[in-house]
Amino acid sequence: MIFAAKVSEVPNFGKKAVTLEGREILLVNIKGEIFACENECPHQGSPLNAGIVKDGHLSCPRHGYRFDLKSGHCKDNGEFTLKIFPVKLLGEEIMVDLGQDNNS
Repeated sequence: MIFAAKVSEVPNFGKKAVTLEGREILLVNIKGEIFACENECPHQGSPLNAGIVKDGHLSCPRHGYRFDLKSGHCKDNGEFTLKIFPVKLLGEEIMVDLGQDNNS
C-alpha cells in the first residue's frame, strides 16, 4: 500500500485526483469512508474527477454512466466496470493498494 493523501484533503462527498506510480487515481469521500478508483471512465476514457457522487455511485460527467464505488459495476451498462482499489486508513493517511483491484 502506498500513501495517496490525507483524509482532510478529500472533503465529505468530495473527490481528489492523485497520481500514484504513474496512474491517475480518484479518491472519493462518502461520510468518512474513502474509496479509490481509476480516474478514467471505462466507456470512453473521460476523467471522472468532474463526476457526481450520489448514493454510493460516481457518475461519469460525459454520458452519465453510474459506477458503484464498492464494486466498480456500472449500474447503467453491465459491459463496463470501473477499477476500484483497496483503501486503508492509517490515522489521517489514506493508503491505496494498486497491486490489486477489488474487481478481481
